[in-house]
Amino acid sequence: MKNIRLHIILLLGILLFSCREDEHIVVSEFQVIPEEINYDSEVMGMYLVNEGNMGSNKCTMDYLDFTTSVYLRNIYAERNPAVVKELGDVGNDIQVYEDKLYIVVNCSHKVEVLDAYTGVRIKQIDIPNCRYVRFYRGYAYVSSFVSGVLIDPNAPLGAVYKINTNTLEIVNKITVGYQPEEMEVLGEYLYVANSGGYRVPYYDNTVSVVELEGFKQVRKVNVGLNLHRIRADKYGKLWVSSRGNYNDIYSPYGSVPSNLYVLEKKVGYNDMVVTDTINIPCSNMAIHGDSLYLYSHDYDNLTGESALTYAIVNIQTKEVVSKNFITDGTEKEIKMPYGINVHPEIGDIYVTDAKNYVSTGTLSCYNKEGKRKWRVSTGDIPAHMVFLYK
Repeated sequence: MKNIRLHIILLLGILLFSCREDEHIVVSEFQVIPEEINYDSEVMGMYLVNEGNMGSNKCTMDYLDFTTSVYLRNIYAERNPAVVKELGDVGNDIQVYEDKLYIVVNCSHKVEVLDAYTGVRIKQIDIPNCRYVRFYRGYAYVSSFVSGVLIDPNAPLGAVYKINTNTLEIVNKITVGYQPEEMEVLGEYLYVANSGGYRVPYYDNTVSVVELEGFKQVRKVNVGLNLHRIRADKYGKLWVSSRGNYNDIYSPYGSVPSNLYVLEKKVGYNDMVVTDTINIPCSNMAIHGDSLYLYSHDYDNLTGESALTYAIVNIQTKEVVSKNFITDGTEKEIKMPYGINVHPEIGDIYVTDAKNYVSTGTLSCYNKEGKRKWRVSTGDIPAHMVFLYK
């Protein structure tokens, strides 16, 4: 099997160097995974977007090929040699929908749409200060801060843009809360986590409820200060994380820690309400089966330090069942966890490390028992991952 893998790598090299001489080609680097990962699975690979430090125009895209056990770095530049500035400044999200790959590039104010199986650019969609993308019945929905990239107590309300995924044209836009972050589709509604991050210390604390058929904000749900992540589970609940105010005792709200909230429907209520507060900090999360995996680096303004946590929450009982899903001690080698995902079939856990935010990061793979299987080098600030199916 290893000989086959090496033949594939050599063939890749020949193809890369056989392009026209008058084109400037940036050749992607590769790293062979030390363990065979060619699972009997419908998942053929995983894309990873490296944010790159703000202002450096160093956003890149990597690809983990499960069929060859090879990790390819910076493939966007290789597949799109005519794009002068490559991916741009700060990659903030990546998703796959209907054979297209959508990359949200925050500070370049655009969404790049690629062929999901070749990585070749199809179109650029311009959206100011865009953040995340989700999909529903032939449309993409992109959250946007709308204003420029700066702290401003008078920053305007944010928006969600609606894009036709066939024509790739913006067809509508609605106003939501302040500085909207992640979104989640549940039923016929889009739930938007509003942060108010530009209006520090007066953060937003609401989730906007958007009726997708009429595309209008129908209500807001009060949740927690400075919201960020939002995930739906298989039982119809929403899990929403708040950043809090980083233990800022001088804030008008006092010191408010990061937290994780559960929203669900209750008898007598028209929509989701907060039913549980888990009382655990959460920076990012991924749900697999009945387990919600999260990590947090809960920053303290007073000490300037982050307390790191790698926890598992049972989504049925809403109980924290483990404070560390990494069981072999290798969490000590992770300086700054920055992304998490779980293989939908195998259950392997992927955790990225942004290290010092200016140098090469890493991607580590852990099995279900929390033992590290392998680790590879990535681009700068590895953050967002999405699986590609056959």
